Amino acid sequence: MSSTLFRTKKVEQSILDTEEPEHALKKSLSALDLTVFGVGVIIGTGIFVLTGTVAKNNAGPATALAFVAAGVACALAALCYAEFASTVPVAGSAYTFSYASLGELPAWIIGWDLVLEFALGTAVVAVGWSGYIQSLMDNAGWSMPAALGSREGADVFGFDILAAALVLVLTGILVIGMKLSARITSIVVAIKVTVVLVVIVAGAFLIKGDNYDPFIPKEQPVEAGASLDSPLIQLMFGWAPSNFGVMGIFTAASVVFFAFIGFDVVATAAEETKNPQRDMPRGILGSLVICTTLYVLVSIVVTGMQHYSELSVDAPLADAFKATGHPWYAGFISFGAAVGLTTVCMILLLGQTRVFFAMSRDGLLPRFFSHVHPRFKTPHRPTILLGVIIAILAGFTPLTELAALVNIGTLFAFVVVAIGVIILRKSRPDLPRSFRTPWVPVIPILSVCASLWLMINLPAETWVRFGIWMAVGFLVYFLYGRTHSRLALREKGEEQPSAGGGTP
Repeated sequence: MSSTLFRTKKVEQSILDTEEPEHALKKSLSALDLTVFGVGVIIGTGIFVLTGTVAKNNAGPATALAFVAAGVACALAALCYAEFASTVPVAGSAYTFSYASLGELPAWIIGWDLVLEFALGTAVVAVGWSGYIQSLMDNAGWSMPAALGSREGADVFGFDILAAALVLVLTGILVIGMKLSARITSIVVAIKVTVVLVVIVAGAFLIKGDNYDPFIPKEQPVEAGASLDSPLIQLMFGWAPSNFGVMGIFTAASVVFFAFIGFDVVATAAEETKNPQRDMPRGILGSLVICTTLYVLVSIVVTGMQHYSELSVDAPLADAFKATGHPWYAGFISFGAAVGLTTVCMILLLGQTRVFFAMSRDGLLPRFFSHVHPRFKTPHRPTILLGVIIAILAGFTPLTELAALVNIGTLFAFVVVAIGVIILRKSRPDLPRSFRTPWVPVIPILSVCASLWLMINLPAETWVRFGIWMAVGFLVYFLYGRTHSRLALREKGEEQPSAGGGTP
């Protein structure tokens, strides 16, 4: 059985499978499109939603250092992603990379993990978008009924109709085509970056030095949220991280890490890129550098404008300007955030559908979902299915219940990709690599260590939920995926490979 669980799919076969007419995605993206996608998905949640949460509950003004720590961990992983995405330009990102290097079962595990990561990520952003829309409505004197608005901190049962509606609209756009999605994203990203620059420039004149005292809070804020202590650290080292102080920075980094997942979403679009060998590394690394710089600057400005203990959780940037007597800026930021978060939501949904599509094309999920639309050449079936499910999820689930679970899924993917780079260098040194991760195996090992460190700083309940999802994934694989895999069918002679085949 072990030989079947760890059978790998040759890179050549993965590329050949993308050329089958009924399963082929349209190549329409350029380097600029990829960079815009990266900036579009990275800038959003970290600045517009999570900044207030981690500053208030964990790091205070040192939230800027948390962004730096998370950015460094992402940079290490980004170097590994850039090599894989340019070497294996196939939809699926870490799932496809794992199939080529680690084997079928590890690939299934990471694919199942990515489906969860992107689904919850989309739901988190949709809820955040709804919060900013409601903030705009409040400025205009309107208010949503409690049963149809955001449920964060609400004492009534309700359904966030705005969050669900956003997901359904974006689902329709993704079905129509990638180029339309890229054009819409370009316009929205221009608006979003303008808003971020306004925050930095205008907010710099409203900074009060007293708000930086203390820069690293030494005691837990009065209104801090639930403890983020991890029993894994207690088990391994005999101590638990503080929810404040220096360790609070690392705890905050593990939370704001969610804001950096954009570059791995860029990797899911490799198959739809005109020149992936050249453009994927540019899109992945370029967008990460730009966004990390903006994150740090915004967090410094916002915590200087308003004391960290008074920042709001739902709309920290807009409410900080309100608190300093500048409601016009607050309305402008709420508008920019609402518009900007739509691209984050759309690109996360895009990433999830491409992973689901790749797994279906390999037979690990029903192949019904691997057929592209005859006109638009998009994976319309998984897009519609997942869009409806995520819309329901976004409508019913509060923000705080979602964000941490997205982080652990992303970090797990980073660990697998870094290990995969080392293995593929050993097993397939002959592969043409237009981009090579420097200092292998040092950089991949550092990436694994950084990701694991952030993982063990996540809440205990996050690990429990992640474990449950993984257990369900194992059941699905052994009951369906292992016997329906195209590699399994080819081994039995029930399906002929296009060329090359997989290696058992």
